[in-house]
Amino acid sequence: MTDQRRLDRIQGCLLGGAIGDALGWPVEFQRLDRILDDHGPSGVTRLVLRAGSGLAEVTDDTQMTLFTAEGLLLAEGRLGGDTGSESVVAAVHAAYQRWFLTQRLSGPSAALDAEEGSLLREPWLYASRAPGNACISGLVENPQLPRIVTTGQVGVVNPDSKGCGTVMRSAPFGLLGLGPERAFRLAADCAQLTHGHPTGQLAAGAFAALVQRLVDGVDPGEAVRRTIAQTAAWPDAHPGATETVTALERAVRLAESGAPGFDLVEQVGLGWIAEECLAIAVHCLLAAAPGPDATSEDLRRALTLSVTHSGDSDSTGAVCGNLLGAAHGLAALPEDWAVQVEGRATVLATGAALHLRSAAVSES
Repeated sequence: MTDQRRLDRIQGCLLGGAIGDALGWPVEFQRLDRILDDHGPSGVTRLVLRAGSGLAEVTDDTQMTLFTAEGLLLAEGRLGGDTGSESVVAAVHAAYQRWFLTQRLSGPSAALDAEEGSLLREPWLYASRAPGNACISGLVENPQLPRIVTTGQVGVVNPDSKGCGTVMRSAPFGLLGLGPERAFRLAADCAQLTHGHPTGQLAAGAFAALVQRLVDGVDPGEAVRRTIAQTAAWPDAHPGATETVTALERAVRLAESGAPGFDLVEQVGLGWIAEECLAIAVHCLLAAAPGPDATSEDLRRALTLSVTHSGDSDSTGAVCGNLLGAAHGLAALPEDWAVQVEGRATVLATGAALHLRSAAVSES
C-alpha cells in the first residue's frame, strides 16, 4: 500500500466516524417507527445542520476519539514493541481527563494554556452532548491512573459496565501500525479506564484490531473473520467475553441473509452495550459496502443503516463510519456529508499526525 493510500484510510477512518456520529446524534433515543415517520421509509439520509454555522454537530464519540488520538500522539517514544503499555495507558488517561475538562467548562481559557495537548484550545470541543454515564463517572472517581488488570478480567473501574463508550473512542489504536495484537491489547487496557466489564474491554480491542486490518488493506469480510478468531482465542478471557464473538457472528450471519434492512439491524442489537455497538457497525459495513469497489453511495447507505434504529444511533454511526473510512478511504466518503461536519479540519489534522506517528512506530 502506498503512503498516500494509508493516509487516505487513516483520515477517512476519523472523518467517517465524525460523519456517522453527526448523522445519528439527532435521532439518538428515538424509536425506529418514530424515525421512519419523521424521515421517511429510506431512514436518516440527511445531516441536520446547526443554524449559524451550517455544520452538523458531533458528540462525545468524536470528542473522545480525538482525545484518544492525542493521548497516543503524546505517548512519545513509548509505542514501539511490546513494552511500555502502562506509560501509554497513562498518556491516554491524562487525555481523557482533559476531555472531561471540556465537559465541565464553557470554553478555552488562559488557565488551560499550560495543559498538555492542543485540543483544549478548540472551542467546538467544549459542547456537552449526552456523554456516557460510565465515561463520566469513571473519570470523576479516578482522577489518578487506576490499576489495570489482565485483559479480559474484571476491571476495578465500573466493573459491571460494558457500555459502548469503550468502543466508540477506540479507532485510533488501530491507526498507528501497531499490529492487530498490540492494537487489541492497548485498546482493551484503556477501556478499563472507565469500564471494567470484560466484554467492554474485548469489544474495544476487537474494534481496534479490525480497524488496523482494514487500514492495512485486508478485505472487510476477511478482516472481520480474522478479528472474530482473534477475539475468541484471547487468553485469560472472562467467560462473559464470548459475548463479543457471539454478537459479531450474528452480525455476519444476518448480513449474509438477505437485502440490507432496518429490521435486520435491530436483530443485531440496539448499540447501547459495547458488543452490540460493534456488531451493528460490522453488520452495516458487510451488508452495504463490503467490497473493494464500494461507491460513496454504498457508504451512504451503510451509514444510514447504522443510525436508523431504536438505539444508540450516534455511537453505532460513529463506529460504522470509522470502519467504512478505514476500509475505503477518505475519498470514498459521501462528499456532501464530509464537508458539513463540525471540526473537519481538526479531524483531518489529527489523522495526518497519526499517519506521521505510524511511520515512526514502524521504524522503532
